[in-house]
Amino acid sequence: QVQLVESGGGLVQPGGSLRLSCAASGSIFSINVMGWYRQAPGKQRDLVAAVTPSGSTNYADSVKGRFTISRDNPKNTVYLQMNSLKPKDTAVYYCNTDIQNGYDMNWTNNWGKGTKVTVSS
Repeated sequence: QVQLVESGGGLVQPGGSLRLSCAASGSIFSINVMGWYRQAPGKQRDLVAAVTPSGSTNYADSVKGRFTISRDNPKNTVYLQMNSLKPKDTAVYYCNTDIQNGYDMNWTNNWGKGTKVTVSS
């Protein structure tokens, strides 16, 4: 059984910063691309940023220059540093990744339960 646990969300004023973390645990043999998605109330879940095992990244246009995604492979953890936050960044942020488990070597797509980010004065 593999589990993704996010942390780091909260309430922040416009212009502020937050750092989200997502740690994968369980019987893990390999992890592929790790990504952060977000879903605002009444809207679909959209990709925010993703990072490959080698460190290549891609970002949604709306967060380029403000957010930075990174990963610590030995710790099976992905981070999202969010700077210059805006009210439109308010959403529940979810971690997502494909994991190859160590029991049967099968790949599964996994979601965390999400962490809420509210940007408001």
